[in-house]
Amino acid sequence: MLILMEQTATLEQIRAVMAVLEGAGIRGYVQESPVSTSILAPHASQALKADRIEPMGGVGRVVPITSPFKLASADGAPGRTVVEVRGVAVGAPELAVMAGPCGVESREQLFTVARYVAESGVRLLRAGAFKPRTSPYAFQGMGAEALRLLEEVRREFDLGIVTEATEVETFEEVERTADLVQLGARNMQNFALLKRAGRSEKPVLLKRGPAATLEEWLFAAEYIMSEGNRNVILCERGIRTWSQYARNTLDVSVIPAAKLLTHLPVIADPSHAAGRRDLVIPCARAAVAAGADGLIVETHCKPDQALSDGPQALLPSDFFQMLEQARRIRTVLMEAGPGAL
Repeated sequence: MLILMEQTATLEQIRAVMAVLEGAGIRGYVQESPVSTSILAPHASQALKADRIEPMGGVGRVVPITSPFKLASADGAPGRTVVEVRGVAVGAPELAVMAGPCGVESREQLFTVARYVAESGVRLLRAGAFKPRTSPYAFQGMGAEALRLLEEVRREFDLGIVTEATEVETFEEVERTADLVQLGARNMQNFALLKRAGRSEKPVLLKRGPAATLEEWLFAAEYIMSEGNRNVILCERGIRTWSQYARNTLDVSVIPAAKLLTHLPVIADPSHAAGRRDLVIPCARAAVAAGADGLIVETHCKPDQALSDGPQALLPSDFFQMLEQARRIRTVLMEAGPGAL
């Protein structure tokens, strides 16, 4: 159930409701916004009836949550969630963009890309230190050395760092460096890793698996949130279909569908969806037009020399073009009103 408190509710009244929940063996989560306070109590209706809570002081009303994913459900929050990543509000009216190379390959490569990403006004740099690859012989990332370079880049260009955690064993290393911890498509149902991310204080970017349904994706988010981490961003990155024209198929329809079912921000990764540089910009435009709250894209100063994902990495000129077009589409949607998003 979702317990909506009155605007005049006092701290003592909120604590009293929490005490009743705890007395029934229910874990409650206090959610605060500038205009309201609510308490989310997953599965509370199994132990408590609404008429036990509603008469309490400071309680406005109790709303049942019928969705199977209680924490991620749109019913589980009084409004849409905005996740803060080093000063960037993901889920806010302004389009959030994360950009950078697939992986950290060298100091020169990383700093060159970071410089033009920062000059574009984008404030979040994506780059992998640990790279899960289909082939065991492919470039696997620079590991701890890459994390050190990412920390250096953050200091130099004042950029937030988005990088992937691939296993529980190295999660703490990634967590110390990342401002946003990415969980890749291959790990969407790595439940041990999801739970570890749920115990982190860093926000988490959860990519949809290549064959995952929308419900499976949201249940993966539920695993993270059930461990206490409420700062989750969902990322559509393409699914595997019969099409041979692109690396994956960008599921544009899942973006508005997810935003109907969940209060979490939803962004898109047109780079991994397309797998081809010439398709990335059109896919990015489509994702933003469908209501995506942001984009995460790959860009490289010399993509023909990239150690991973070079064919899908945008050249600097392409990146600036994509950014301008995506921002203009977002502006049009904002002018159309909240219903357009």
